[in-house]
Amino acid sequence: MSDAQTLIENRPPSVAGLFLERVAATPDGEAYRYPVPPASGQGPDDWKSLSWAQAAERVTAIAAGLIELGVEPEQRVALASATRIEWILADLGIMCAGAATTTVYPQTNAEESAYILADSESRVLIAENAEQLAKAEARREELPELTHVVVIDGEGVETGDRVLTLAELESRGAARLEKEPGLVEERVGAIARDQLATLIYTSGTTGRPKGVRLPHDSWSYMARAIAATGLVTADDVQYLWLPLAHVFGKVLTSGQIEVGHVTAVDGRVDKIIENLPVVQPTYMAAVPRIFEKVYNGVAARARAGGAAKYKIFQWAAEVAREYAKVTQDNFRRTGTASAPFGLSAKHKVADALVYAKIREAFGGNLRACVSGSAALAPDIGYFFSGAGIHILEGYGLTESSAASFVNPGEAYRTGTVGKPLPGTEVRIADDGEILLRGPGIMQGYHKLPEKTAEVLEPDGWFHTGDIGELSPDGYLRITDRKKDLIKTSGGKYVAPAEVEGRFKALCPYVSNILVHGADRNFCTALIALDEAALTEWARENGLEGRPYAEIVAAPATVQMVDGYVRQLNEGLQRWQTIKKFRLLPRDLDVEHGEITPSLKLKRPVVEREYKHLIDEMYEGTREG
Repeated sequence: MSDAQTLIENRPPSVAGLFLERVAATPDGEAYRYPVPPASGQGPDDWKSLSWAQAAERVTAIAAGLIELGVEPEQRVALASATRIEWILADLGIMCAGAATTTVYPQTNAEESAYILADSESRVLIAENAEQLAKAEARREELPELTHVVVIDGEGVETGDRVLTLAELESRGAARLEKEPGLVEERVGAIARDQLATLIYTSGTTGRPKGVRLPHDSWSYMARAIAATGLVTADDVQYLWLPLAHVFGKVLTSGQIEVGHVTAVDGRVDKIIENLPVVQPTYMAAVPRIFEKVYNGVAARARAGGAAKYKIFQWAAEVAREYAKVTQDNFRRTGTASAPFGLSAKHKVADALVYAKIREAFGGNLRACVSGSAALAPDIGYFFSGAGIHILEGYGLTESSAASFVNPGEAYRTGTVGKPLPGTEVRIADDGEILLRGPGIMQGYHKLPEKTAEVLEPDGWFHTGDIGELSPDGYLRITDRKKDLIKTSGGKYVAPAEVEGRFKALCPYVSNILVHGADRNFCTALIALDEAALTEWARENGLEGRPYAEIVAAPATVQMVDGYVRQLNEGLQRWQTIKKFRLLPRDLDVEHGEITPSLKLKRPVVEREYKHLIDEMYEGTREG
């Protein structure tokens, strides 16, 4: 048996157990860093640290406090908060009480929040602030199971028997532990592998979200499997900003507990650029949209610097892509990431002019980034790879506890999602669908046995709904969502994500793009532009000071985007080409329900909302 197999097979039943093991092993080691804004509201944040022992003191107090409120094993405690240190401590406290966390995005509206709280039968809600509390209070009559609300930030909140602050909960827990010091250890010791740990509601593109039931064993397995890959070490510093209500963010907390490295936690997306030089992470996880924004920002700044500077950037970008492709190919064939002398010389010059500044912006110590949740355009992946920002794409779903595949360190291959985690099985069905089996797979959808049966075979194989292909040595390439594949009226299949990804790598002004063409005789696109990049362009093109919608409607803007669409079409098959496009009057966003909180496009929502623009593009054409 290999070391990886031994590590995984000898796992404890729960991450709660792993957490107590970690605290016992390295009590004084640094566990978490988190920002504390200055009292004046001006100036940089002050970053504080928690050791594993200090974290455990708060976690066990939260766990005991929940027990004091009457929470029983497997009962649900909902958590509605942005990513912050208290989210992690509360989640661990819930699990150490033997209960299960129901995750709720802070952006979720009152109606959907109430649905999730009611469907999960959550007994307690841990809410970030008065705003999150108000959502629950507005629907109080629909939530008979909800007995208490605990508020992390108690400013402006009236407390009482039913509503208390997190500090008050911890105080009650500490008092209970004085009387029963072994209470939490007893609860953790009684956790069974198949006991419910997490209920994550998938943000469905249609209808109500489904609650995905993930047992304690899924997270314990994920923690050990991540450690077994060797991708992270105890010396690493992780920067964690992803939404912890999403499975991708949540799995990172499990892996960290097993490995024991430091995690700096701050979910404020607008603080990422400011935080990176302060935190100086060695690794971080992100969704493709972040890398696209960084790429577009670098390109836009180069363009703003004048024609010569932009030409240098374009040259350096091409050198980066060529260098990445050659070195990755050589590593695959020989085990050495080498490049010919001429290319290496060009790369060295480009590094001094362009790449070094990009690495510095990421904090200077970044060993690797993990990208997941959606496909990263290969051209953007190759650019960062050549610039020394190594993006390891991974793949998984809420239903598979997030991490089913990840690229293996130095042997990573851009355009693939790597190899399966140790202990996860994969096979490709006859129609190309990816099937997964292993300890990370969900128990099923909460209270939806018929929906569970649609995707989960009796022998444990899970139907992902994604189409992919495996290389002879086990690397997986995702080609598209099974349900998102477009079949034109001419009978040709088009993978919209592939076309969209190529466009994002070409056009530095794009924010979102949706390719349409199912049952049509040609493909069209709806394109939303990035406001920050577009404002810079507008300044150079006589449109300065105008509102976004006006800039987008200007003939010069349409002409500029048309140039990039023509460039895109040159590299596509005839049936994939974009014959017409429309620019949207605003960017797509979470608030309008057009993208999920993890920044995935909700195609049916966007197509329904902008049906008039789609119809307009097909007016006067013969369909069939």
